[in-house]
Amino acid sequence: MSAIAKTIGQRIRNYRTKLGLSQEKLAEYAGCHETYIGQVERGEKNATLESIEKIASALGVPLSQLFEKLGETDEKDKHIPLECYELLLSKSKEEQELLYRILLAAEQYKKN
Repeated sequence: MSAIAKTIGQRIRNYRTKLGLSQEKLAEYAGCHETYIGQVERGEKNATLESIEKIASALGVPLSQLFEKLGETDEKDKHIPLECYELLLSKSKEEQELLYRILLAAEQYKKN
């Protein structure tokens, strides 16, 4: 599948696990089959926009948020800011704040 399908799938998995939902529970909330959720998360299924919208709604995430920052880099090049963004998305609010404080401390250390 495409890199976009894999990225969207990973984002869905990140939000699902952050909410503590199983694939089965998310499937129930979204009106999909649990196997389908797994395939979407792994980037194996090229989901329709309607399905992605149902999943986003079940996760309580705006549809636009799943598509943020897509297509902004060449797939061949490693884009560190985008990878950091993806990493932060997969963390809880508390973990995001901690990682941000670590980055600030590292930046301050570098200046000294």
